Amino acid sequence: MNNITNYYSKKRLSIIGSTGSLGTQTLNVVRRYSDRFQVVALAAGKNTELLLEQAREFKPLVVSITDESKIPLLKNELESSGIKIVGGNNGLREVAALPDADMLVNLVVGAVGLLPTLDAISEGKEIALANKETLVAGGAIVTRAAKEKGIDIIPIDSEHSAIFQCLQGGRESLKRIILTASGGPFRQASLEELEKVTPQEALRHPNWSMGGKITVDSATLMNKGLEVIEAMWLFGVELSQIDVVVHPQSIIHSMVEFDDGALLAQMGVPSMLVPIQYALTYPERLDSGAERVDFATLKTLTFEEPDMVRFPALKLAYQACKTGGTMPTAMNAANEIAVVSFLSGKTKFIDIPRIIEKVMERHNNIVDPSLDDIMFVDAWAREQTRRFIKMAKGW
Repeated sequence: MNNITNYYSKKRLSIIGSTGSLGTQTLNVVRRYSDRFQVVALAAGKNTELLLEQAREFKPLVVSITDESKIPLLKNELESSGIKIVGGNNGLREVAALPDADMLVNLVVGAVGLLPTLDAISEGKEIALANKETLVAGGAIVTRAAKEKGIDIIPIDSEHSAIFQCLQGGRESLKRIILTASGGPFRQASLEELEKVTPQEALRHPNWSMGGKITVDSATLMNKGLEVIEAMWLFGVELSQIDVVVHPQSIIHSMVEFDDGALLAQMGVPSMLVPIQYALTYPERLDSGAERVDFATLKTLTFEEPDMVRFPALKLAYQACKTGGTMPTAMNAANEIAVVSFLSGKTKFIDIPRIIEKVMERHNNIVDPSLDDIMFVDAWAREQTRRFIKMAKGW
């Protein structure tokens, strides 16, 4: 009886994207504070070996694998332990809405994270969100659903966590949000050099260790464009209230400015450990074990304007946000496919924004979309992008 009582006194987590960079760091937080957290469900894409290790260690009730061909292997290894095995996108949604969970920790990449987030909100779960595409593709629907349920969406992205932390004293006099960007590995590259960028070069981020898609998005500055849209929905501000500044050192994670001119900034070494842990322990702050800033060694913090000529993806994101409706959905879907194409060597780095722009030009925007509209546009934009890539003979 005591074990059962202890089990249900902990915050119970469903984690989707558990085998990625953020997922493994989230589980490190769980290990550090095992007296506070219990993992009740895990979901991964295709890394079966690591998922098996995690399942054996944390003994969740449910495990999901997106690659359904791996289900027999998981069943063979885990079902004798009483763990339920599910798969595909439906498995992802089942994990998100699991009745035994208190919080969904959404760490997946891409618009695939939208429906699980809505499922979790519908079931009254707390949401810890790293999946920015959820709000890019379906911001109006997600934030409305969360408001109706009285649920706060706690951001995990370092920039949005920074803003969230800076606004803990209230947001009534908030004037402006300033998102910082590292500038990526090609911050000082010429247009001619950008023509020759390889996937291997794009994956060498100077400050952060992230998955492939997010790292490429950081290199094109599309990641910052997605974060602009995410910030607008998370914090209920107008697009005109969000600025982007390039900060190569990545020490200031973002800032907020108030009506009286005061600025608050959240700072720290480039590490996702702090924002992950804060999302799980909010409103408490606990020792994370993270490295601390040494200002004597740091010495310099620099800032510059983003270059939207060399990095037009950021400009496209602003355009999509201004247009509203389903345009951000189409833009995001096109970007996901274009990044995959670049990483597989089919298209160039500089083709990514060109492809996105063509899809956006073809899109018939739906001003006030339903969830069905969003899902339709997401599928349409992906197929349209694949056609552009297939037909491309040079731009």
